[in-house]
Amino acid sequence: MAKSSQANQANADQMTQSLRDTVVAMVRRDGPDLSARQLAVFLTCYLSDNAHTVRGLAAELNVSKPAITRALDRLEDLRLARRTADPMDRRSVLITHTPQGNGFLRDLRTIVNETSAAAQEKVAAPVRKAPRARRTEELRRAS
Repeated sequence: MAKSSQANQANADQMTQSLRDTVVAMVRRDGPDLSARQLAVFLTCYLSDNAHTVRGLAAELNVSKPAITRALDRLEDLRLARRTADPMDRRSVLITHTPQGNGFLRDLRTIVNETSAAAQEKVAAPVRKAPRARRTEELRRAS
């Protein structure tokens, strides 16, 4: 049980470090700087094929409709999302993708892949070094 708990903690630590590295890479790049809420709204809209409304996003993210509206205002200012009238219900607004938003998602995926690869390399490096260290120690003892 203790080993499982330690493994879970190590995994959580690794994921937290990977999240930090991803956020730092996003901050350092020359692109839009999104808050956590804005990023959550953006990713919710872009990672799902479903049509999204302010009401639906508010329910899914468990935040108020005004908070979603503010996040969408910022995303629209950055041209990462667009609000369009729902053709089935003109009172409702649908959130749609934009070319700039598709590009931002592509960049974000690249950043996540790079930080994940770097994290995996950090984990794999000691494992690769261990057999070499054992061989070196065995050779030293044999001398």
